[in-house]
Amino acid sequence: QVQLVESGGDLVQAGGSLRLSCAASGSIISRNNMGWYLQAPGKQRELVAVVQSDGSMTYGDSVKGRFTISRDNAKKTVSLEMNSLKPEDTAVYYCRLFRTSFPSYDYWGQGTQVTVSS
Repeated sequence: QVQLVESGGDLVQAGGSLRLSCAASGSIISRNNMGWYLQAPGKQRELVAVVQSDGSMTYGDSVKGRFTISRDNAKKTVSLEMNSLKPEDTAVYYCRLFRTSFPSYDYWGQGTQVTVSS
């Protein structure tokens, strides 16, 4: 059974920084993607950033230049460094571990709240 546990969500002032972390446990087939998604109240879940096992990264347009994703394959962790935070970054942030090729899988964490005050 694979589990994802996030940490680091908090209340921060606009312009501040936060670091989110996600640790995966369980038996995990390698060559996968780890990433972060956010969901604001009343809105659909959207991509923040994804990093593949080879280090390739993809960022959502709203966070480019402000957020940095990284992963540690040995520790099965993914982190998100969030800088220059804006009130519109306020959301629940979810960690995701997924693999699109066979055998595919898709796991989500329980979410961590990030609130940015103006």
